[in-house]
Amino acid sequence: MAKSQQTFNKSEKEKKRRKKKQEKAERREQRKLEKAEAGKVSFEDLIRYVDEDGNLTTEKPDPSKKKKINAADIKLGVPSRDSEPFDPVRRGRVNFFNNEKGFGFISDMDTRDSVFVHINNVNEPIAEGDKVTYEVEMGPKGASAVNVSIAKAPVKKPKPTPPPATDEKNVDETENKSTDEPTKDDPVS
Repeated sequence: MAKSQQTFNKSEKEKKRRKKKQEKAERREQRKLEKAEAGKVSFEDLIRYVDEDGNLTTEKPDPSKKKKINAADIKLGVPSRDSEPFDPVRRGRVNFFNNEKGFGFISDMDTRDSVFVHINNVNEPIAEGDKVTYEVEMGPKGASAVNVSIAKAPVKKPKPTPPPATDEKNVDETENKSTDEPTKDDPVS
């Protein structure tokens, strides 16, 4: 006698497949019944309106609450910064410079960013620790300092010195000294 070609595992899979198909048909019937009970949905029930705050509602918006907006007042993009003056000259300190290789780095005093500097863009010799002024230019590999020169210290006005005090005691003592006595400044003869 020949054995059946169907194994236990195949028959179990077949049972699961039939059960899924039956559950799917039952769910389809359930949805049909729910739809029939709810009745037909009218087009008016499907319409949604946008109120004055931008929210969706089923009620029509009140035209009196409508806001008037002039299209010319709408600005797209980033606002311009014309009111802020731009000074291209930056101040910084040289934190590394190699004269043999001809390059270095400047640390910006305001932003603390490090900017590359090449010897071709230096107006006068610089060394590590020097305070410099420079302009930033975008190079092929990023920001680069150009027109680098040593920062000139702001000229401070000297404070006016008060006239020497004329104290009567000091004047009398100098007059009473005799000229016969040798002083430290006079050579001894």
